Amino acid sequence: MSVVGKVFPNFTIDAISEMGENLKINVLDEAVKNQQKVVLFWYPKDFTFVCPTELHAFQDALKDFETRNTKVIGASCDTNEVHFAWLNTPKNEGGIEGVTYPILADTHRQLANALGIVDQNFEYDEEGNEVYLGSNVTYRATYIIDERGKVIHESVNDMPLGRNVKEILRLIDAYTHVQKHGEVCPANWEEGKMAMSADRKSTAEYLSKN
Repeated sequence: MSVVGKVFPNFTIDAISEMGENLKINVLDEAVKNQQKVVLFWYPKDFTFVCPTELHAFQDALKDFETRNTKVIGASCDTNEVHFAWLNTPKNEGGIEGVTYPILADTHRQLANALGIVDQNFEYDEEGNEVYLGSNVTYRATYIIDERGKVIHESVNDMPLGRNVKEILRLIDAYTHVQKHGEVCPANWEEGKMAMSADRKSTAEYLSKN
């Protein structure tokens, strides 16, 4: 079930910093207590293939998120020890050395299960019994949480499909525009482009110009 429009689940989860420091992070608190937006992105597993490209992509855009008063947090179900080993593996060896935002270690899948993003792939055998085919890891789920703790965006990709970090920044820009101006943002809206009031007249005016 989608959590869009709802308050993000209130869980405190183990995490690790880029320096290898063990942390406890509550994503809801990060948003509400610090009055900032939070991007939480889940990836399936450390030491895999598409995953490091995404972690580095978020790192490359980190200053863009910071200028938007947005905190980036990564997450998987690996342990802090495995995170630490990956953080100390060079980029040219498939590692994530240089990543500076925190990474959750949801090893008990407490938060991942609450969000419904753990791979739960079953089939039935000839006797009609369920056979679990899943890998007990998460899909590539992305959440944007606003300053009230409300989830304003959720997306879930299957494991082979990497994300577009620029689209996440665009969504933050669009929601910030809504917050500041009370307008709505049409399809493909980008910062500086025409937005609309939420009424028929404004929609007609927008369509006539676009």
